[in-house]
Amino acid sequence: MERSPDARNRLACTKMTGLLCLVVAVCLLAHGASGQKVKVEPEVLSYPGQTVRLRCEFRDAAGVQLTMVTWIYEPKDGERMNIAVFHPNFDPNYPDSPMKGRVSFTPNPPTIDTLTSPSIQIENVRMTDEGKYICEYATYPSGNEQGITYLVMLAKPQNAASIVTVEAGTKKEVVARCDSLNGRPAAKISWVTTAKGNATSVSKAGADNTVSITSEYKLVPTAADNGKDISCVVEHRTQVKPDSFAMKLVVQYAPEVSIVGYDNNWYVGRTNVVLTCQANGNPVPISVIWRAMSGEMPDTVEVKDNQLKVLKVDDAVNTTFVCEVKNRIGVGKDQVTVFVRGTRLPEKGATTGSIIGAIIGVIIILAIIGTAIAMYRKHRSKINGDGPPKHKPPPPNKNNGSTVNREMTIIRQDDPLPEERPLRNEITNNQNAEPVTDLDAYYDDENVDEGPEHYFSAAPSGWDDPGNTEVPPPYMQTGREEDYTPEPNVNRGDSFISPAMFV
Repeated sequence: MERSPDARNRLACTKMTGLLCLVVAVCLLAHGASGQKVKVEPEVLSYPGQTVRLRCEFRDAAGVQLTMVTWIYEPKDGERMNIAVFHPNFDPNYPDSPMKGRVSFTPNPPTIDTLTSPSIQIENVRMTDEGKYICEYATYPSGNEQGITYLVMLAKPQNAASIVTVEAGTKKEVVARCDSLNGRPAAKISWVTTAKGNATSVSKAGADNTVSITSEYKLVPTAADNGKDISCVVEHRTQVKPDSFAMKLVVQYAPEVSIVGYDNNWYVGRTNVVLTCQANGNPVPISVIWRAMSGEMPDTVEVKDNQLKVLKVDDAVNTTFVCEVKNRIGVGKDQVTVFVRGTRLPEKGATTGSIIGAIIGVIIILAIIGTAIAMYRKHRSKINGDGPPKHKPPPPNKNNGSTVNREMTIIRQDDPLPEERPLRNEITNNQNAEPVTDLDAYYDDENVDEGPEHYFSAAPSGWDDPGNTEVPPPYMQTGREEDYTPEPNVNRGDSFISPAMFV
């Protein structure tokens, strides 16, 4: 069966696409394999004055002819230069470079085996030796192969922090400074504080390719900033943990003054009232001066340090007192005007709101106590078994037969009483010759032992037993003879009410 032209074209396109993908994959594999043939360390760290070793190794040299190896140095800012060359048929060569006299193959002198592992070492490394080092092979037939190692020179910086003393004002000032000097690489500085300001950092090239960082914290200083905590945190690659410098801001300001002690109730004759001049400032105030706006101080006034004491209030005290406090930055003052009253103001009692609140609080407390007592009593009643009975009374039974004037339930004294309830005598007044309800004849099947069969009758003679024709004697109380009262005989059919009978 011959395929159509469209089908043949689609098949051809599919084959070409697959071939192209295969070629790309082979190229990528070849490139990856090529890039992995020379094994080196990606990065090597060192400090000035140390001896550093740069390793190089050619992997899987089967089928490849190694001709020569060359180490190339490429500084961060500058041109590439050869620093070490080795050919197995010649002696190693170290061209002119900043490393000449300090660089050598290891082992030294190299052997034929050195060609597969041509590592080098640099003695007494300097900060300027930092840069890119390339181990390059000349091979046949694949050409040159190479691996790159970055040498990173480290220098531990000298870190310090300091506070700058400033005066409160309206312009931004440097209040703290932090330095990280002669480090490699450059350090990172941050600030931790509640003060509202910002930091600026400046870097500067130091000696021997090092870097110095200076950070300053600036803000508009106020009296409230004085004494606030501020910390400078320095992070560097050579440090196990960051360096933290805790400090306190120092802002100088004129004294802030306030007079306390006046209660607006100075009346004629009041004694020993005191005004206190409170002040704070930076630096500490050096003098406190009291004066009266009316001129001279009243005779009844005594001044000692920051206190003004009035021995006895009179009309002369009816003035304005001023307190002035000085320090090196300036002067601060406050004043209070005294109004002398003729009589004493009444003391303020409890407000209506306070009284209402107290009453409500007492009511709530009493309610809580009452609830707790009720719950406690309920709990005790449950434990002691108090409360309504848990059994239901038996349903009434109706007796069919002749008119009954009196019925009596007889229970043996040795039988247990259900629920220990007292026995009752049922008194029935049957006027209409209806069947009598015998409530006392109820027996609980579970509580009453089976015994001789008894018969109950309304006859006053006693027991209606077919097997016994004798009339029993009148019922005698065996337990308590004093409670027994003989009852008169009543004919059948007569209505009567009998007294209670105890069984």
